[in-house]
Amino acid sequence: MLIVLAEAKIGAGALDKAHRAIATMVEASLSEEGCISYAFAQNALDPTKLHIVEKWVDDTALSFHFQTPHMATFQKALGGLDVTVTSASKFQADDGAPLM
Repeated sequence: MLIVLAEAKIGAGALDKAHRAIATMVEASLSEEGCISYAFAQNALDPTKLHIVEKWVDDTALSFHFQTPHMATFQKALGGLDVTVTSASKFQADDGAPLM
């Protein structure tokens, strides 16, 4: 399994403008074969930070994701907004285990 962790800096009002594009992206990504989970979250202590957390079955699924039409539409929608990805990393992981 792959875990993708990304962080973006968002300007004033950008999240409100990007909300529909983000929701569409999450919904479309979750319907992709190989997507285990896909989520965006605003940092509770710093509202200018946006966190993206994704889980994929493997590199093939993630590579396919980057080629999808909804990814191109999403990138175009964010292109005119004050949103800058500041970090993005992928990690190999096992299936994990419950903490409790």
